[in-house]
Amino acid sequence: MKRTLILTLSLVCISVDQGLADAEAGFTNFIRQVQLPTGVEWDVTVAYTGQQQSPLPIDPGGARFELWTVKNSPLTSYLLDNKYVSTYVPISSVTIRTEDPYSTIPRTRADRPFWVDIEVDGLILDDPNAPDAAKKVKLLRHVQSYGTGDGTSVDRTQATLHQQAFIESNGIFTMSYTLTSVPAGNLAKVRGEERFSIFSLEDYQAPESQLSSKFIQIWPVADGSIDGIADGETLRFSVPQVTFTVNDMYPESTTFAQVYPGPPALNQDGFTIPGSAVVYSSTVPDSRVLIIDDWDAVINDNGQWTMELLTDTPFGIDRLDYVTFYVDRTIEMNGAVTTISD
Repeated sequence: MKRTLILTLSLVCISVDQGLADAEAGFTNFIRQVQLPTGVEWDVTVAYTGQQQSPLPIDPGGARFELWTVKNSPLTSYLLDNKYVSTYVPISSVTIRTEDPYSTIPRTRADRPFWVDIEVDGLILDDPNAPDAAKKVKLLRHVQSYGTGDGTSVDRTQATLHQQAFIESNGIFTMSYTLTSVPAGNLAKVRGEERFSIFSLEDYQAPESQLSSKFIQIWPVADGSIDGIADGETLRFSVPQVTFTVNDMYPESTTFAQVYPGPPALNQDGFTIPGSAVVYSSTVPDSRVLIIDDWDAVINDNGQWTMELLTDTPFGIDRLDYVTFYVDRTIEMNGAVTTISD
C-alpha cells in the first residue's frame, strides 16, 4: 500500500560564510525524495517555509527526504536536513473458504467447518528498533446474531468482538473453525455472521486503518416432520393425506420425500413422492409446508415400507424425518362349493 505525505518545511539560516537559505539571498531550495529500496529520486522545488505534498507515493520500503539549498553564485549545494519515512502500512488480505461453492458472500451451515486465510506482507522483521506499526498488524474477529432475521438490515456496529490477536510475520496463515461462535440458545439454529478484519496499528503518521475485512454468513440446520401417517400403521386400499413440514431450508438446496420397501436405512435410493420436491434457489433460508394426496402410485407391493423426508445441500443429503408403515392389499374371500343333484 502506498501513501502520499504532506511535508512541513523548516528551512533554517546557515552560517554567514554559506549565506542564507533564502531565495532573496540567492538560494534555491528543494526536497529530494529517494524511494527505498529502488533508489528512485525525485526533486521538488519548495519555498522557504510551508507545506508541500510529497511528489511520489511512498512504497512499502519507505523513503528518505533530503532538504537541500543551492547557492546560485557560485553554484553550491548544501544538505540542510534529512528524514527517513516509512509507511508502516503492510499489505494484507482476508479469504474465507467453506464447503459451499457459493462465492458472492461466503456462507456455511451452523454444523459445518470453515477456514480463514490471512495474507500479510510488508512487515519489517529485521529492525528491532522499528515501531510496532511496522512490525505487526491486528486481527479482529467479530460475531453477530441475526436473531430470527436474515441479516438484511443488520447494524454491524453492534457486533461483538470475540477475539483479538496480533500477526507479527509475513506470509499466509490459515485458521480452521469446526463450528461458528455466533451466540444462540440452540446452536443448530444459528443465524448470523462472523467478520474477520486486519488493521494496521496507529503510529505518529497515521491512525489505525483497516487493511482488509471479510465476513461469512452462518445459516441454521434444517429440520422437518412427516404428519398424517403413524409409525407402524398398516395401509390397505387407500393412502392417507400426508403433510411435509420443512424449516430453514438451506440456500440452493433440494428437499424431497421418498419411499422404499423395507426398514429405515441411510443412503437408500427410493421412489420420490410426486409433488414433494422443492428446489430452493434463494440466498437465505426458508420454510415450507407441503400437503400431498394420492401418492399410492409409488407403492407397488405389500410388506414393510419406509417414508423419508430428505434435504440435499452442498454438504450432502440429510434425513429430516422418517416413518415406517406396512401395506396389506390382500383380498380375502370366504365361500363354499356345493353340488346340486337332480
